[in-house]
Amino acid sequence: MPNLTVPSERPVTNDPVQGGRQFGFLLVDKFSMFSLAAAIDTFRSANRLLGRDFYGWTTVSADGDAVMASNGLPLKIDYAVADLPPVDILFVSVGLTTEFPGKSKVLAALRSWGRRGNALGALSVGSYLLAEAGQLEGYRCTIHWENRAGFVERFPDINCTGNVFEIDRKRYTCAGGTTSIDLMLEIVRGDFGSSLANGVANQFQHERIRSAGDRQRVGPERDLTGKSEKLRRIVELMADHLDEPLSAVQLAKSAGLSVRQVERLFLRHLTVTPGRYYMRLRLERARELLRQTNMPILDVAIATGFTSHSYFAQSYRLQFGRPPSEERRTTY
Repeated sequence: MPNLTVPSERPVTNDPVQGGRQFGFLLVDKFSMFSLAAAIDTFRSANRLLGRDFYGWTTVSADGDAVMASNGLPLKIDYAVADLPPVDILFVSVGLTTEFPGKSKVLAALRSWGRRGNALGALSVGSYLLAEAGQLEGYRCTIHWENRAGFVERFPDINCTGNVFEIDRKRYTCAGGTTSIDLMLEIVRGDFGSSLANGVANQFQHERIRSAGDRQRVGPERDLTGKSEKLRRIVELMADHLDEPLSAVQLAKSAGLSVRQVERLFLRHLTVTPGRYYMRLRLERARELLRQTNMPILDVAIATGFTSHSYFAQSYRLQFGRPPSEERRTTY
């Protein structure tokens, strides 16, 4: 186990590491700067605690040109994707859109990389590009919760779990944001053990290192930490059954409770009835599908458990203050 005494600060280069590991980050227009910085800084901090440059990284784009992040900041690029030297894992980072200049080159490069048996990864919406390139077939993956509904509709045969990150053989995917830290810490833990991973997490005030089994947001309440485990179980079950909603009796039985006990549980912790909460989940999924896909509105209604178009439209208007058709006409 390495000595975790923190040395004085020193510059960390992005040159290939002798006897270490090298990662490539393939960036496209409007990529998420936060997801990228979270990933790279995890390795930078690991190097600092190790006292040597074990981890290295390099940036890549379709043509080697600078790429603009979603926050408007340009980033200098080291290589065009065609000139990328060998790396242990090539991560693709996507932000606000999956359409960008040079997309055909990026997809071709990902296919070529995968055919050669190399490891591929994705930060946030980058999983969408891996799927488009045919590199997630037969693998578990995840994607940012906001994009999962559209992803599942577009790629129904791919197992997109909705967890914070997934490592399945040579495929490494995460939901972006702070989950980039968790995924990279899992890589660090695999290389050097939990002591170094925990040391890096402490440097970032990262309170708890999440595992691949941790789920992303599962409902309108972003964080159910500290609340009833039975409540969490019911909410996760709701989220997994939006197209064919479960009855109050089925939900209660899953947690070993009575229907009345479940009602009290929701009112105490979430100040809403189970039925109203379930409706919110279904309508939020409907809004994601309307924004992310070209599915007909009736198909969106059916996919979220509504058998009546008029009831769906009425419920949607009550929840969001606008009809589904107006949501579809709005660009985000």
